[in-house]
Amino acid sequence: MSEILTLTDANWQETIGSQPTLIFLTNGNNLRGDFDTQFKKSAQATSDVLFAKVDVNNNPQLAEEFNVKDKPILVAFYCGETLVRRSRPWGSDVVLTLELLNDHYKENQSMTDEVQNIPTTAQDISNDKPVPVTDNDFQEMVIDYSNEMPVMVDFWAEWCGPCRMVAPIMEKLAAEFAGEIRIAKVDTDANPGLSQAFQIMSIPTIMMFKDGKLVFSQPGAFPEPAFRDLIQQVVALDVQAAIAEQEEEQDGDAN
Repeated sequence: MSEILTLTDANWQETIGSQPTLIFLTNGNNLRGDFDTQFKKSAQATSDVLFAKVDVNNNPQLAEEFNVKDKPILVAFYCGETLVRRSRPWGSDVVLTLELLNDHYKENQSMTDEVQNIPTTAQDISNDKPVPVTDNDFQEMVIDYSNEMPVMVDFWAEWCGPCRMVAPIMEKLAAEFAGEIRIAKVDTDANPGLSQAFQIMSIPTIMMFKDGKLVFSQPGAFPEPAFRDLIQQVVALDVQAAIAEQEEEQDGDAN
């Protein structure tokens, strides 16, 4: 059984630490009755996840940290990272979010047990598998790194069916083109800053960066051959020449 904790601006980081936590942030409005019932029920049945509530009216720092406005927010939080975010959640969201949090926690524990040398920089990370990227490290892991080699970014979410179709293709292409490109994955639920910055309206959305520039952006679950063709085209692309050609065309149109 897990007690539902009350978090404040002053105690929340110390209270949570590195434990997997389900946080409900609310100003008391727009609450769903089925959510409140399920949140309490899940807390009583769970021992390895912290359950916590936040009154955002009295804790402005937490409201800003988790970008809470007028609607209640359910957040799965682990090791300083927002894994899942649900606005005005239903009772079913508690169950699904808890499952995802538990899966991530177990996967992380398994990786901790197996991995001896953990890469600490963008250059150290192997590119033979898709690389998770967040709001905090996108600049380093994608934009800056694209000066070394092109980076394909897959904007996705756990609940997205087409995203699950794309995932194994990304795994395959990352291994096939290791040393030529990096494939990065951005969970749009956990990284609202990137979703807003790039105006992600539909997922999956695929972007390509090269020489620090965004050179391709399009939503949709492409077939594998289309992904392969896109990669080959971007690898061969002369970004500066393409920019110069575009500027010439714009000057011609202006005249």
